[in-house]
Amino acid sequence: MNVEFARNFLLWSTIINYGVLMAWFLFFTLGHDTMRRVHARWFRIPEEQFDVLHYAGMAVFKIGILLFNLTPLVVFLVVW
Repeated sequence: MNVEFARNFLLWSTIINYGVLMAWFLFFTLGHDTMRRVHARWFRIPEEQFDVLHYAGMAVFKIGILLFNLTPLVVFLVVW
């Protein structure tokens, strides 16, 4: 694997993952009640806990993107 392939892979991976994160945020903010009803069929959790779980999930996902995609990409851009 050469450096250019790794750099392109990390770039597209970062773009796609941030797109997924933004879609999750939009679905959560615009379709909150619909998402809550769909999840309520399977899980009996209060609305406050539902919000906390999604917010924490988005935070963990964002940290994962920063650690595993964006940081190595910046290193490749700075070093090479």
